[in-house]
Amino acid sequence: MVTLHTNFGDIKLDLNAEKAPNTVANFIKYAQSGHYDHTIFHRVIDGFMVQGGGFAAGMEEKPTNKPVKNEANNGLSNTKYSVAMARTMEPHSASAQFFINLNDNKFLDFKSETTDGWGYCVFAQVVEGTDVVDKIRNVATGNSGFVHQDVPLEDVIITSVTVA
Repeated sequence: MVTLHTNFGDIKLDLNAEKAPNTVANFIKYAQSGHYDHTIFHRVIDGFMVQGGGFAAGMEEKPTNKPVKNEANNGLSNTKYSVAMARTMEPHSASAQFFINLNDNKFLDFKSETTDGWGYCVFAQVVEGTDVVDKIRNVATGNSGFVHQDVPLEDVIITSVTVA
């Protein structure tokens, strides 16, 4: 279990080390190192997902470790309140960023071991604090510079993370 302590309240995650062992180990490593402390949910799209883990306030990108192999072929689905790793178009590029699904986003699930089919690895489920996730989903968003869209206008901060 991991608790994300945010300025909106606590979000408790049940990690699935059985189905996503490398991803969970990677997430715990970032959590225990303090990487997630004072990061923000930098992308919020109501009806889709809230994403965090990679930026400090002011959209300051944080350095990351080596990417983890995509374990999206683990049978877990991108359902409402599941937690998955964010990545680039490269299937095995996930490092620190993660997102919480706000709906059943099964189109993000694994389909095949191809660039388009890999999907996004689900590794956890929100078990407490869905009300907090719902508060975050409703924040006003805008652009940050020319690159970042759907950025909360009010910082949504992960103040600290507790691993139990």
